[in-house]
Amino acid sequence: MTFADEFKAAVTPRAALLVIGVLALQLLFIASYVGALHHPKPKDVPFGVVSSAPAAARQAEQQLARLPGSPLDPRVVADRRTAQRQIMDRTIDGALVVDPRGTTDTLLVASGGGAALSNVLETLTTRVEATEQRSVRTVDLAPASTEDFNGLSSFYLVIGWCVGGYLCASIMSISAGSRAASPQRAAIRLGSMALVAIVGGLGGALIIGDGILGALPGSFWGLSGLGALITFAVGAVTLALEELTGVVGIGLAVLLIVVAGNPSAGGAFPLPMLPPFWQAIGPWLPPGAGTWAARSLAYFHGNALTKPLLVLSAWAVVGAAVTLLVAALRGRRRVSPAPAPQTPASGATAS
Repeated sequence: MTFADEFKAAVTPRAALLVIGVLALQLLFIASYVGALHHPKPKDVPFGVVSSAPAAARQAEQQLARLPGSPLDPRVVADRRTAQRQIMDRTIDGALVVDPRGTTDTLLVASGGGAALSNVLETLTTRVEATEQRSVRTVDLAPASTEDFNGLSSFYLVIGWCVGGYLCASIMSISAGSRAASPQRAAIRLGSMALVAIVGGLGGALIIGDGILGALPGSFWGLSGLGALITFAVGAVTLALEELTGVVGIGLAVLLIVVAGNPSAGGAFPLPMLPPFWQAIGPWLPPGAGTWAARSLAYFHGNALTKPLLVLSAWAVVGAAVTLLVAALRGRRRVSPAPAPQTPASGATAS
């Protein structure tokens, strides 16, 4: 055989397409991570302004609104207690309390939601206050744990749960030779995925909590339930994609969760510091919804959980429903009766 014949025999069209797909994922991975994280800067960060003198509050609001590049979206808040409540409810990310009788103002932040953003808010307000010969002292309402550097532990915890979800779902299909699942097999895979999700949720919460590392405060059972939901949601979506496209579904799951989801999750840099595209998609993908929920459980008394939990539940329900539906439709086609043999026309005689 010539080299060309050997090459054709060794490299099938299917293998070539899979290699091209992996190369595309590689380039998209680079573009997504570098595009999202290479130049983080705040944009329209929800920010409160408080003062016992309304004129001073309005003046500070206007001054902050005029900052180059519009890093803040300032709004006057009734009083300090309201500002504190809104920060803990995750409605705003910080607030400046202006003291009209002195020269030292107070910046309220919550580094548990992302230390990078808190640091940027402190830098911005200090610079603005310096132009008015004023100073700022910072009060952290929800400080990140001393064992949680830059508030990143929740992000890496969620990434671990996501990895477990799509790897387990992929193994279930690959171990069967990528055979399409029957309705019974699809149900078994989803049931197995649910069991893996429960164990993974419990294990992740145990490792990151006071039991072992002590890296993240918060309810053990709350984090365990969140971990189970994240793992099952990602696994169910991966199974659905595999049912629809075969082994290509594994690559699509990586594209969705790793390439698009991880850099837009608000982990290394909170959402207001990401470019518009990643800022828009992040809350609607499992890594972003999971990171927000984990931080809420750890540092914000479980506030602002409704949206991320609904997002994760939607991924889980849609993934499971598509997996079962595709398997059922394929099974129905497989057992559909063959057409009945034609009978001789009336009056015909056999030879």
